[in-house]
Amino acid sequence: MCKGKDDICMAEKVGQSFVQPTPSGKEELGKIEVAAEVIEVVAGIAVNEVEGIAATRGNIATGVVERFGKKVHNKGIKSGVTETGEIAIDVFCSVKYGYAIPKVAKEVQTQIRQAIFNMTALETAEVNVHITGIHFEKEETVVHE
Repeated sequence: MCKGKDDICMAEKVGQSFVQPTPSGKEELGKIEVAAEVIEVVAGIAVNEVEGIAATRGNIATGVVERFGKKVHNKGIKSGVTETGEIAIDVFCSVKYGYAIPKVAKEVQTQIRQAIFNMTALETAEVNVHITGIHFEKEETVVHE
C-alpha cells in the first residue's frame, strides 16, 4: 500500500480500478487509475492472439452481446488483486485440437503479462490459465450434384 507521497507502490485495487505507480524520477502530477475492465480487455486481446487458442469462455450475457455483432474482448478474463496488492488474472479458454496444452498455456501467460506491462506499466503477479475444453475443427462437407 502507498503510505506517503514518496512511496513507490504496486497496483492497488481502488473500487474497480488499479492505481499506477509514478515512475521513479518523475514528478507526480496526479493519480492515474486503470479500470479493471481495461486490464481485462488488454488480457483478452492478448490471449486471442496466441496460436492454438480456439476461444475464451464467456457467459450468457456475452453470448447475447456477440449475437448482435459486438466483440467482447474481455470474455473469459477475470482480474483481481492478490493479498500483497498485485494484479492477478484468470483466463478461461479452450485450445484447438493438436496443440500442446502446456506450451499454449505458457504462451498465454507470457503474452498477457507483456501486453499489460506494455500498455499500463503494471506488473502482474499471477496469470492463471484454465483450459475449459478442446476445440475440434469441423470438416466441411462437399455436396456433389
